[in-house]
Amino acid sequence: MFEDCLINTIGTTISQQADGTTFVITGDIPAMWLRDSAAQVRPYLLLAGEDPNMAAMIAGLVQRQMKYILLDPYANAFNEEANGQGHQSDLTSMSPWIWERKYEIDSLAYPIQLSYLLWKNSGCVTQFDETFRKAAHEIMKVWRVEQQHETESAYTFQRLDAPVTDTLAREGKGSETASTGMTWSGFRPSDDNCKYGYLIPSNMFAVVVLSYLEEIANEIYGDRQLAAAARQLGDEINQGIQEHGIYNHPVYGRIYAYETDGLGNYNLMDDANVPSLLSLPYLGYTDGDDEVYSNTRRFILSENNPYYYKGQVAEGIGSPHTPEGYIWHIALSMQGLTSPERSEKARLLQLIQDTDADTGFTHEGFSADDASAFTRPWFSWSNMLFCELIMDYCGFRVLK
Repeated sequence: MFEDCLINTIGTTISQQADGTTFVITGDIPAMWLRDSAAQVRPYLLLAGEDPNMAAMIAGLVQRQMKYILLDPYANAFNEEANGQGHQSDLTSMSPWIWERKYEIDSLAYPIQLSYLLWKNSGCVTQFDETFRKAAHEIMKVWRVEQQHETESAYTFQRLDAPVTDTLAREGKGSETASTGMTWSGFRPSDDNCKYGYLIPSNMFAVVVLSYLEEIANEIYGDRQLAAAARQLGDEINQGIQEHGIYNHPVYGRIYAYETDGLGNYNLMDDANVPSLLSLPYLGYTDGDDEVYSNTRRFILSENNPYYYKGQVAEGIGSPHTPEGYIWHIALSMQGLTSPERSEKARLLQLIQDTDADTGFTHEGFSADDASAFTRPWFSWSNMLFCELIMDYCGFRVLK
């Protein structure tokens, strides 16, 4: 199953472009998500130090991601060329290059993470060109604007005749927020809208990649101004997380909320998609021994999390993006990747294999009572996270 998943992604989703960049489709959708594409190639980082072609493929992906960000930093998914495919009827500033323009913090964070991990795992620095530096400034500009979403942001998004999770309230502005120091997000990594505008795990991911950007600015570009700006923004966002993102739960103690609005409202849950609260040690924001994370983990891996499901064949975290009672293989893989127990990793690997519906591949969501009922037969991100869990179990880990 590992072999099939590893070969399937590189054989069916990755294409080299004439300009030397790399385009990666998400699987059963012919568009490139900034988040998915970075996650899809992550296990190949372990080969990049030995195989120059692999390093060049990943560097080419970073270069294409950064070109897309300069086209529109608010878009989450792009076309291979300016062919006008995708959600062109959405009420937002669309272009023929854009498949979808749902603004998500992690869409900007993942390419920075990938560029940094490629450097650390292979020594490759060709991805750090002037396009990267311009995109880094653009990313920080957007995150600063969205610290004051109510007064400074021009971004709006509406999708008509669609589920409520696919559009933003208040004529596309989203639910009301107050300034906290965190940066606003319209949508979650699931591409569902945020209930409250400050998505805590994505803000945490932003803090992590801003520390990466500070190091890149100092070591690669010798750009002290960029480094200082990244450090300052990261400190502001992190302070906002610590002041506004922790909830005192009557059973579990101090836990991280999934979302908040700065107005006293909290959304206590976790979603299968990464960044998630479950994934915080994997992302590098904290370690598994952190008390608030440990409390949060106990909460989200219980039925107190409204998207934690138990059934006849499995239990785990799902998402409002899929039917009620559907568990995600991504969440099972992440549960294993963030567990310190080797026996737990093995149990989850076996569970994933047992719930593949005899396809040899993982899926998006599957019924906790019947693994033959599932969504998305071709979902490369999920396949590659499963591969990463197997590698982790065998002692092969991406350097951070």
